[in-house]
Amino acid sequence: MCTQGGAGHIGSGDAAGAPTAPAAPAAPAAPESVEGSTLSRRMALVGAAAVTASAALGGTAHANAGAPSGRRRGLRDLTYPLTTTFPAFAPGEEAARRTVATIADNGYYMQEWRVIEHIGTHVDAPGHFTAGGRLSPELQLSELIVPAGVVDIAGRAARDPDTTVTVEDLRAFERRHGQIPRNAAVLMYSGWGAKVGDADAYRGTDANGTLHFPGFSPDACEWLLRRRGIRSLGVDTLSIDPGNSTTFDTHLILTGADRYGLENLADLNHIPPRGSTIVVGLIPYQDGSGGQARVFASW
Repeated sequence: MCTQGGAGHIGSGDAAGAPTAPAAPAAPAAPESVEGSTLSRRMALVGAAAVTASAALGGTAHANAGAPSGRRRGLRDLTYPLTTTFPAFAPGEEAARRTVATIADNGYYMQEWRVIEHIGTHVDAPGHFTAGGRLSPELQLSELIVPAGVVDIAGRAARDPDTTVTVEDLRAFERRHGQIPRNAAVLMYSGWGAKVGDADAYRGTDANGTLHFPGFSPDACEWLLRRRGIRSLGVDTLSIDPGNSTTFDTHLILTGADRYGLENLADLNHIPPRGSTIVVGLIPYQDGSGGQARVFASW
């Protein structure tokens, strides 16, 4: 989700590295007041609880992931191709590109892109909403290769675009699929990808300019941080907060706990509800508040 984005230029490159045991990040400082002191205290408490849970469990995320044993059975790309027509959170934030070299004229082909950090399939780093929060280059591989669970609310979202993932949804998920592992990414599938070809429908903009699409409720985010020590929230919409939010409480709680968000994920209905591992190939923009990422799941 982007409320104020910075521009950047993308070049090509490859990076590789083996994941290491997750290291517990330092406890975040108490956030500044947002919509009164109650939310600030809530964010500080949740952040401390999440960091404590992560430190206590250390590198057990993969051991507890519940993935099937034996050979890998599936692989799925959860990334949308970045195009100049991909829906932006606000009109005017779309990507732009131009050709700067051609094989015919230069012997090689190359484009220049102008993008904000929060367009297409991307990461919201803790510093996107939390002052002093970690930025893109500071996120570690152990945080970007994690077990995943998919909570399906597509049926309800088809009837109510303002619906959110609730604590009861999470409890129902666990009754059916087992407990969400520590340091996991919890991903919302709402079926919103069916609208991605129509920017207005994807944003759900009404006559008053209000956006309408599903997200995570603040209570669900807080429950996952306190009770399950999650690493990330992800959605198949423009924002981890529902479109009609004006206070972005879920962003504030999640990033205040030194965790990151994933937005505009594709094809979440094609990976298992539990037992997959996702790899988040985040571009480490200098001082990035987030950035584009190639995200895929294996199981």
